[in-house]
Amino acid sequence: MALALAAFAASACASAQAATPTQVGIRIHYSRFEPNQIEVPAGVPITFTLVNDDPIDHEWLIGDSNFHNRHRTGKEPVHGDRPDEVSLPPLSTRQTTLTFAPGTYTFICHFPGHEAYGMVGVLVAKG
Repeated sequence: MALALAAFAASACASAQAATPTQVGIRIHYSRFEPNQIEVPAGVPITFTLVNDDPIDHEWLIGDSNFHNRHRTGKEPVHGDRPDEVSLPPLSTRQTTLTFAPGTYTFICHFPGHEAYGMVGVLVAKG
């Protein structure tokens, strides 16, 4: 009986790990993020596939309020190899992988007028 219970517990743990999302797709369409609300597990690497369906440049920047305050006043037209700052030329796809501590993070396109238009989303990392 104890052996069967141990096997069941191991199976349940494996199922929970398999159900943990490790990939998230975000589409940019008509200058909006789809989806604009995401929940992920904290402490697990998450690979984001970002698809810009629009004929204009966008960016996907994710962080806390201090991070976004710095970017609202910044002048960076293109972001380099920072996984939390992704530039998306028209009709392009990019991937990035991030691991989050528990908390709430905002993703925004900081190009002029885009945030005010509604290019904002929220990610909650639960742990």
